[in-house]
Amino acid sequence: MDYKKVISSMTLEEKASLCSGRDFWHTKAVKSQKVPEIMVSDGPHGLRKQPKSPDHLGAFESIKAVCFPAACATAASFDRALLGKMGKAIGTECQSESVATILGPAVNIKRSPLCGRNFEYFSEDPLLTTELAGAFIKGVQSKNVGTSIKHFTANNQETRRLTVSVKVDERTMREIYLAAFEGAIKNAAPWTVMCSYNRINGLHASENKKYLTDILRDEWGFDGVVMSDWGAVNDRSKGLAAGLDLEMPGSYGVNDREIIEAVQNGTLSEKAVDKAVERILRWIDKYELKKQKDTKWDKDADHELAGKIEEESAILLKNSDGILPLDKNDTIAVIGRFAKAPRYQGGGSSHINSYKVTSFMDAAKGKGHDLIYADGYELDKDEIDRTLITKAVNAAKKSDVAVVFAGLPDSFESEGYDRNDMKLPENQNVLISEILKVQPNVVVVLHNGSAVEMPWESEVKGIFEMYLGGQNVGTAEYDLLFGKVNPCGRLPETFPKRLEDNPSYLNFPGYMDTVDYSEGVFVGYRYYDSRDMEVLFPFGHGLSYTTFKYSNLKVSKRKIKDTDTLTVSVDVSNIGRMAGKEVVQIYVAPPRNGIPRPVHELKAFEKVSLRAGETKTVTFELGSRAFSYWDKELQDWYVAGGDYVIEAGSSSRDIKYTKKVNIESTIKRVPVITENTCFGDLMGDPKVADILRPLVNSYLHIDKKEKTKASDAANDKMYQEILRFAPLRGVISLGDGEYDHEKLAKVITALQSKLTK
Repeated sequence: MDYKKVISSMTLEEKASLCSGRDFWHTKAVKSQKVPEIMVSDGPHGLRKQPKSPDHLGAFESIKAVCFPAACATAASFDRALLGKMGKAIGTECQSESVATILGPAVNIKRSPLCGRNFEYFSEDPLLTTELAGAFIKGVQSKNVGTSIKHFTANNQETRRLTVSVKVDERTMREIYLAAFEGAIKNAAPWTVMCSYNRINGLHASENKKYLTDILRDEWGFDGVVMSDWGAVNDRSKGLAAGLDLEMPGSYGVNDREIIEAVQNGTLSEKAVDKAVERILRWIDKYELKKQKDTKWDKDADHELAGKIEEESAILLKNSDGILPLDKNDTIAVIGRFAKAPRYQGGGSSHINSYKVTSFMDAAKGKGHDLIYADGYELDKDEIDRTLITKAVNAAKKSDVAVVFAGLPDSFESEGYDRNDMKLPENQNVLISEILKVQPNVVVVLHNGSAVEMPWESEVKGIFEMYLGGQNVGTAEYDLLFGKVNPCGRLPETFPKRLEDNPSYLNFPGYMDTVDYSEGVFVGYRYYDSRDMEVLFPFGHGLSYTTFKYSNLKVSKRKIKDTDTLTVSVDVSNIGRMAGKEVVQIYVAPPRNGIPRPVHELKAFEKVSLRAGETKTVTFELGSRAFSYWDKELQDWYVAGGDYVIEAGSSSRDIKYTKKVNIESTIKRVPVITENTCFGDLMGDPKVADILRPLVNSYLHIDKKEKTKASDAANDKMYQEILRFAPLRGVISLGDGEYDHEKLAKVITALQSKLTK
C-alpha cells in the first residue's frame, strides 16, 4: 500500500473516522480507499473474543477458549522461552479467529499487593517484567499477530483509575515504572502500545506528549500505533497532538467531529492527523498482508501446554521435614473447594470462557490414591461453617497428611477495585488452624493473584503457591505434589509478613484524585532488603525437590570503565538425586555514597536445567545500565564511580557468592556552585582546596597565624560537622567579616572555573 497516496486521497472526515473504533473491538473501514476493518481482543493470558454483546469488563460471554496461567503465575517461571512458547500458542489462536492484535501483555509494576489487577501484572521488579513481556511479545508476533503492551504508564491501582493523578518524580518513573516497558518495546517492538487511564503529575496519560512522543517514539524508537485504554480519552484533539493515534472504543462520532473541528479552526495540525492515520494503516496492512484464514486451533494441545506452563511456574514456598512430594501410598485428606473448583484466573476484561477446566480431583481420579475429600469452606464468603470444618477435621484425623486447597475467591480480587487487606477469607484461616490441632502433617496449596498473609505459616509443613494457574492447574498440582515434576518457580514479588510493612502502605490508594509515590524507587524488595526487614518470603524465593550448589563466581575484570561490558559467570551444580531447574539471579550492589539507592537490584537472571550430578556454567553480560541510576541533572543514565558488588544467588535474601568490581565514571559531572552550595560538597576535591581554604578559615574564625582555641562548649568534631552542611553564604553573616556578596561571588566564579577545567 502506498500510504502517502492513500492518505492524500482521503477526506478529513475519513481520516478522523479511522482514528477511533467502530465498536468495542473493531477499527473502522474506509471503503473509498479499500481499507478493511480489523479486530482486536482482550486476553493477556488467553483469547477473550466476543462475537456478540461486546463489552470491556467481561460482563458478557466470549467464545470458548483456552485460559493459560495469568501473568502473576508465568512471571514466577523466570523463563523467557516459556513465555515465548505461550505467546506463539496465543498468536495461533488469534490467527484462527481472525484477531489482528491481542491486548497484552500488561506490565505495570506491583507497587502494592492490594492492587486489584495485580494478577495481570508480572512483578515488582522492572527487569523481570520487561524481559518476560518481551519474550511473550516476540512469541505472539511470530505468528503475524500484534500485541498491545499496556497500560502506559504508572497504572498501579484500580481505585479512581480513570481520574487519579500519580504524583511521581522522574527518577522513580525512569528506574521503576518506565523501565518495565522500555526493554520490551526496544527489543521486541510490539505493534501497539495502550496508554493508561490515569493522570501523571496532573496530565492524562492519553494526552501526555512527554511519554507518548518524546520518550516512547523519539527516545525509544517505537513506530507503531498508540491506542487508548477503553474510555481513557479526556481531550481527543490534545491527545492526537500528543501522540495518541487510536481511540478505543469509538465515541459514536463525538470525538471524530472534535478532530475535524480542531483542524478546521487551526488548533490541531492536519499533519498530526496524517501521522496517526499512516501508523494505523501500517498496522492494518501488517496483519492483512499475512492473514492466515485456515489456521487450525488445537484446543486440547493448548490445554496441555497450559498445564506444563503452570508446572514451570508454581512455587514451593516451604517443605519442612521433606513432607513433599507426597507418598502415593499414604491416606491423604484433600480439603477445600478449590480442589474441585479451582480459582485459576482473575475477573474483568481478561476473563476467559474456558472450554474445559481440570481440577486436582479431576487429575487424581483413577490414579489409585486413597483420598478423603471435604469441602472445608464456602466460596465467596468469610463466614465460618462449623459443620464443614468438623467434616474436614474428621477427614484430617483419618489421614496421614492433609492437603488444604485455599486462596482468594473471585470476589476478593478483580479488575475494577482494589483489595482492602492481604488476608485470606477468615473461614479458610480458621479451617487450617483447626486441622493443625489434629494433624501435624499439613500442606497448603494457594490460589491467589497477589501476596497474602499466612498466620499459620510457621505451623504447616508445606506451602505451594500456584497463583492463578490457568484452566489445567489441577494437572500441574497433581504432578507437583506427587513429585512427577520438580518445582522450579520463584517468587516474582516479596510476600511481606503484614500489609503495614509494604512501602506504599501510607500512600495507597491515595486521597481523592491524587496518589503520591513517596516511596520513590524503593518498591518491593528494593525497600524490604534496604531496610533489612523480616519478610514472609523474599523476592526470587522458591524451593526444589533437589539441591543446588553455587561455586566459582568470576568476573571478566576487577576494574572497568562505565562504557565497558562486564562478563559474569558462576557454576551451578545439582547435587541432589532428581533432575531440576535452578533460577540463577545476579544482583548489583552500588557503592554507598551520594544519591540514595537500593542496597541491591536484580540485573540478570537465567533458568538452567540440570540432571542429577550435573554442573553448568551460567554466563551473563552486564552493560552500563546494570550499574546506573537516572540522574536528574544530566537527564540521562549515570554510573557513579566506585566499588560495586556483584552478587550471585537464588533469591534477593539468599546470596551465595559476591565479587567486588571497581568502576571508573567517564562522565564529568560539574556541579553548579551558588551561595547555597555547602562547604562539604566541595571539600573533597583537591582542585579547589586552595581557593576554598580562606573561606573555611573565615567561617571557623581561624586566625591566619594562630588557630583559635576552642571553648569547652565546642570540639573539633562539632566544627567539622557544622562546616559540612554550612552554605558558602555563611561566611557573610557568621564569618570573621572579610566577605560580602561581591567578594563571595568572585570566589564562586573561581571555584566554578577550576571544576569546569
